[in-house]
Amino acid sequence: MAIISSDDIQRKLHEIDDYLGRKYVLEHPPKKRDWRTYEQQFALRIRTAMNELDPLIHQAVSVIHILQGPGHPHSLTLEQRVKLLLIKQLAGGSNRMFANMLVMYSMLSGIDVSYKTVERLYSDEEVQLAIHNLHVLILGRKDIRSSDATGDGTGYSLTVKKNYESHAQKLKDLAKENPGKDAENGAAAAPKERKRRLFAYSFALMDLKTVMYMAFGSSMKSEREAFDRAMTMLSSLDIEMSSVRLDRYYSSPSYVDRFGSAKVYIIPKSNATLNGSLKWKHTMKYFVENTMEYLGEYHQRSNSESGFSADKKMLGWNIAQKRSDRIDNALFCTGVWHNLLNMGRPQQ
Repeated sequence: MAIISSDDIQRKLHEIDDYLGRKYVLEHPPKKRDWRTYEQQFALRIRTAMNELDPLIHQAVSVIHILQGPGHPHSLTLEQRVKLLLIKQLAGGSNRMFANMLVMYSMLSGIDVSYKTVERLYSDEEVQLAIHNLHVLILGRKDIRSSDATGDGTGYSLTVKKNYESHAQKLKDLAKENPGKDAENGAAAAPKERKRRLFAYSFALMDLKTVMYMAFGSSMKSEREAFDRAMTMLSSLDIEMSSVRLDRYYSSPSYVDRFGSAKVYIIPKSNATLNGSLKWKHTMKYFVENTMEYLGEYHQRSNSESGFSADKKMLGWNIAQKRSDRIDNALFCTGVWHNLLNMGRPQQ
């Protein structure tokens, strides 16, 4: 068995920046999109999602048994509330505007509610439970038992004045200058920005074969906390991880070890060494000795970025809710819509 050192990792990183990265891009040009085929497939995905929505919601709600406490019963059934919240998330806009739109459809839907009722749906525990059931049912339809996955984080703006991608790039640049510091929680933001929340962080683990989000989490504090919550959700699912691809932010032995026996593909940080677990050492050895094959696996992580891009185009890049629990539920609905819209998509 060949022996490698920490210097081999640094040398390989220089080669990637200098040559191998460009070579890989040249040998793997982006595929040109056939827009007619894309539009036809997208229309099919929309129809499939809408056809499946009612029976899935009914099944998700049917297993929930609620004991009615004191006070007036809710004016809407649980099925109506779940459907209303999901449609609101898909339609976007303010709660007041959405409630006014419902007036036009009240004769058909039988739903006539105020904007405050719509807003309260985001903190309705019964609705949250039903939407979680809905997520599990969708994954069950795809029969995901073992997964080659990709994971990444993003942010949703809580104000129209800040764009997450430009903000995240500043954090990454700062991290390069100060490798030992956590830029996300450090001095990257001005004092006023730290007092006022700018972004809600989200992390999602996507199955590469079905393009489904298996687990996701959100946080008002950091992407790292969103990752931890996604991992907690993953632990509750009966899905075995075969491999996973992660951003350089997660390039450390502690994150690699979190995935047990699954292969983890990450690009080491500039100050990476062999210090760490046996799994970390094997990962770095594979990176050094089989770099092009390793990069081929790692670059499938772009599916995560494409998924987030599609989500934001469809559902918006900002969150209108103010309370933390309602923001979390809004982002959970976004993850469920991602999966609903990919139910009719052919497997890769």
